[in-house]
Amino acid sequence: MRPDLSWVLNDVLTVRGARHAILVSADGLLLERSSEIGREEAETNAAAMSSMQSLSRAVAGFIGDGNGLWKQTLMEYDGGWIFLIAAGNGAYMAVSAALDVDMEIMSIRMQQQVAALGRALSAQPRQSAGTDA
Repeated sequence: MRPDLSWVLNDVLTVRGARHAILVSADGLLLERSSEIGREEAETNAAAMSSMQSLSRAVAGFIGDGNGLWKQTLMEYDGGWIFLIAAGNGAYMAVSAALDVDMEIMSIRMQQQVAALGRALSAQPRQSAGTDA
């Protein structure tokens, strides 16, 4: 059974101008979607976002300092923005937003939610029950 990860997306969508959000696996599978986007559209965009992060990583060296570690991809369109960030090992979060979105707030909120997601999905080390010898 897959955990419900919708809380990660719901908080991001509280940013003024946010429209849709998806969590995507590295191989392009849809992990979670916000309620405002249909499953078919979300799955299509999940595959595209997986390709986009792969492309972004591939050209990271273009920044020229030799330390090109990809962090975020931002795409601008006539009708708005798409933000794409890593959301843990092998997962990514993509959010679409209106043109007037506060880009700084959106980026910060996404980073916060990704950090919260990492904490929520991390397993604590098991404590041994201790045995009497």
